[in-house]
Amino acid sequence: MSLTLKLLLTPVLVAQALLTRARMPRLPEAAGDRAGEHGRGPRLRLLIAGDSSAAGVGVVHQRDALAGQLVPLLARATGHRVHWQLVAQSGLSTASTLQLLQGQPLAHFDFALVVTGVNDVVEQVPSHQALAARAALADHCRNALGVRHVVFAPLPPVQDMHGLPQPLRWVAGTDARRHDRALQRWAATRGDVSRVQVPLRLNRGVLARDGFHPGEPVYRQSAAAIADHIAGLLALAPAARPTRQASQARRPAGRSALADTAAS
Repeated sequence: MSLTLKLLLTPVLVAQALLTRARMPRLPEAAGDRAGEHGRGPRLRLLIAGDSSAAGVGVVHQRDALAGQLVPLLARATGHRVHWQLVAQSGLSTASTLQLLQGQPLAHFDFALVVTGVNDVVEQVPSHQALAARAALADHCRNALGVRHVVFAPLPPVQDMHGLPQPLRWVAGTDARRHDRALQRWAATRGDVSRVQVPLRLNRGVLARDGFHPGEPVYRQSAAAIADHIAGLLALAPAARPTRQASQARRPAGRSALADTAAS
């Protein structure tokens, strides 16, 4: 989509965004535990962080949300006892997710799953700034929390969310695809980061009643894909986490990769 067309549509898009925000039902975050253990065997420590989709908005209880469905699947797929913690809040962008993590007294983890991006699109954060926030978040997870690998969930197909009117849905979907392509290219430049593939098709039957947030079927499908992805990473027996010196040595190249992947 051209910048000229987007600028021409701006008055309509702003009006639709304000009206949609006023009319859309405000769904609560899922109730239930946000930390625990599941399974038997060697311990696998998992951090889940992010926005409303990480917090389980769209379902009533955490057992039907992403964390509640992911943890048992991951324990079964890996043969590990999964120790997990959820740190998430509705409305967070990637940058504010990092701020939330920095303010938490967290232990160390083996893997981190990050679910952000839609609010970057909603807030019109440029893709290069969103990628810079993702890089800072990944660095924090590695250096402060001992995480070996950070898994980023893809942005959902926003163009299929019937809770958004047209042309707002089309424009937001185009922006989301651009952000997601940049995320995928950037993740390929780092050995300690990956983007999981979740082939979602959204419709009224799988979304929450607001037509915007995931319903239980979306969380179930996403959890299955993420469990398989993490199990595959674990089976590869990745090398030890890079030292701080090695991490600092490659940061200039990382900044160049950010500039390259965001320019789309």
